[in-house]
Amino acid sequence: MTALTLNLDPIVALNHGQFRQLCLANPDLKLERASTGELIVMSPTGWETGKRNANLTIDLGVWNRQTNLGVVFDSSTGFTLPNGADRSPDVSWVQQERLDGLNLSPADFLPLAPDFVIELRSETDRLQALQAKMLEYRDNGVRLGWLINPKGSTVQIYRLGQETEVLEAPEQLFGEDVLPGFALNLLDIMN
Repeated sequence: MTALTLNLDPIVALNHGQFRQLCLANPDLKLERASTGELIVMSPTGWETGKRNANLTIDLGVWNRQTNLGVVFDSSTGFTLPNGADRSPDVSWVQQERLDGLNLSPADFLPLAPDFVIELRSETDRLQALQAKMLEYRDNGVRLGWLINPKGSTVQIYRLGQETEVLEAPEQLFGEDVLPGFALNLLDIMN
């Protein structure tokens, strides 16, 4: 999806509460807010990226139903990261213990960084913008993240406290200690 960044600084420093109100008033828009307050407007994806995102969510969801270790979220879920950014990863997962005891309304964004995220590069996504987003996730406590780039047949793996690893045309990815026993077959996603 093509993202458009709007700098509202000359008019207003958009805080989390104002951003939340803006999202509620415009439910048909997919919006994110950078930690600097910039508003990011994303267009819908094409059918192929939508299919790939759905398959990623399904695969992670099936694993999670079998293990019952946490909660899987789709791309419409908002997370308020520790740095103040409001982000919506394509696919995400949070360990159940981190959600227990949170006192939130169903419409609230989750006030934490997920344990695991996937960003899937669509035909119109700028790779550098997605890489910066993945670094932001890692810097805010995401333990494992995958940037899947079907166009380049690569996967970049982001691990908390480690350098980014790049895999060329992998057939499978593994959830390591974050998602024990999870294996993602990439043949359908990369083709």
